[in-house]
Amino acid sequence: MKTILLIGLGRFGRHIAMKLNELNHQVMAVDKDEEKVNAVLPFVTNAQIGDSTSEEFLSALGVRNFDVCIVAIGDNFQSSLETASLLKELGAQKVVARAARDVQAKFLLRNGADEVVYPEKQMAVWTAIRYSSDHISDYIALGDDHAIFEVEVPDSWIGKTIGQLDVRKRYHVSIMAIKQNGKFAMTVITPDTCLPAHSTILVLGTQRDIQKCFHI
Repeated sequence: MKTILLIGLGRFGRHIAMKLNELNHQVMAVDKDEEKVNAVLPFVTNAQIGDSTSEEFLSALGVRNFDVCIVAIGDNFQSSLETASLLKELGAQKVVARAARDVQAKFLLRNGADEVVYPEKQMAVWTAIRYSSDHISDYIALGDDHAIFEVEVPDSWIGKTIGQLDVRKRYHVSIMAIKQNGKFAMTVITPDTCLPAHSTILVLGTQRDIQKCFHI
């Protein structure tokens, strides 16, 4: 369990709060809009109404005591930049900030943010890849051109073993797990593992190798 300071409670921030609550983390939520603060109260440990660009206000929160500080402000980049900078000046352990464009990311990383997330860009990439093929069920980018894809088992692979297919040697793709009916059926994969019909597999590799292997 981690202690997290979440600043900015728009739609993105609210969804973060809800997920952190599911994961049983302790969350202090902050926004200058009282209505937004009230909306997340069921999902957070504590909440404050205030201006995150105020050094006095942030200092009173004890930012050093949080494992992670997330700046989820999306409608005012100046406020996001000032908040990230102040958090680092006040001794925040880790600052993660939201960006909409590369130029914003550069400024944030130079002025306090340890890491930057692009929710719109990341979701756009996921949507384009997920729905551009009938055979892809899910996709997770790993940042260095590698990715994990959940794909349908090709008809020609059904009933064959991992060893017979030898996809790691032929395509440089690793099969990590098998799912049936949306649930993991096998997570320990060996050369003798047989691929069943009506199932999907989680595969790891570069996007180029996976696309070549599955004709995506």
